[in-house]
Amino acid sequence: MNLKGLRKKIDAIDSEMLKLLNKRAEVILDVGRIKRRSKSAIYVPEREKDVYDRLLAKNKGPMLNNALKAIFREVMSSALSLEHPVRIAYLGPEFTFTHLASIKKFGASVSYTGCETITDVFAEVEKERADYGVVPIENSIDGAVTHTQDMFIDSELKICSEVYLEVSHNLLSRESDKRKIKKVYSKSQVFGQCRLWVEANLPGVELVEVSSTAKAAEIVSKERFSACIAGELAAKKYKLKALCGSIEDSFPNVTRFLVIGKMEAKPTKKDKTSIMFSVKDRPGALHDILVPFKRHGINMVKIESRPSKIRAWEYYFFVDIEGHYHEAKAARALRELGRSATYMKILGSYPIGDNV
Repeated sequence: MNLKGLRKKIDAIDSEMLKLLNKRAEVILDVGRIKRRSKSAIYVPEREKDVYDRLLAKNKGPMLNNALKAIFREVMSSALSLEHPVRIAYLGPEFTFTHLASIKKFGASVSYTGCETITDVFAEVEKERADYGVVPIENSIDGAVTHTQDMFIDSELKICSEVYLEVSHNLLSRESDKRKIKKVYSKSQVFGQCRLWVEANLPGVELVEVSSTAKAAEIVSKERFSACIAGELAAKKYKLKALCGSIEDSFPNVTRFLVIGKMEAKPTKKDKTSIMFSVKDRPGALHDILVPFKRHGINMVKIESRPSKIRAWEYYFFVDIEGHYHEAKAARALRELGRSATYMKILGSYPIGDNV
């Protein structure tokens, strides 16, 4: 078959796909009506995971799984918007890595609201001006985002999903020669992820912390002899030159983000539970309180500590474990932990995200 014939065949397949997509959309409208009557959550993380897992298991190629997942991300994004106008709050402005993570999770068909601070993201969801929020929680180089951890101390919002994003940083500027740079703008966490490169390549240059990488790019677009550390999309948005690419100190550089909301995710058999607790200040207290995880065969994947800010040398501990807290093993372990802790809070159980 010649090229013209192959293109005609593709057109016929496209027409059939269009019919099927609209047929799917008609069913989605019915689903939306049922959810609104029952006041059910519009975004259902366990259903999202089931759709991806089922389709990827059936995929025989030649389409790659990543491409297939990207296509169905947009199909499901369209479905969300048909069921109900969905708004996502994220740490903004546009073209920050949190914005990109939000799009990776929710696609292009929902509405987005950029917020100046992590506190603002929580507030938008708590006051129901947004359905869900997306906030950074940790980076593979720079560690925990403590502002996000601190917000969970007082907030009643739940973690309902997570998303991982591979992050690459670039030195951007209006200048064409990095030797002319006298000042560099970026976010504090980004400076931490590029510390060694900056020390080796920009000695003596003033480092200025701002609220986001996109804000840094905006400032640099109006200044001479300055640069920012930001992503490629920020360079396109603000018409900056990339003087150096991939300047992060370690590869891969991955940031984990949390989706926060008022609804909880149901078990999927491949889940993670995040909790926070505090213990009495005595020798061996932390060891003793973690024993239930070992006793019940629960894998603890992360532990972080934060000052309580109430009394000196008192701490909250943030822990991620494998399993859903409604499952028997995890529930038993958490009940035992709760009896020993001076304070305990379950932040949410949610499907384990695909690490990059």
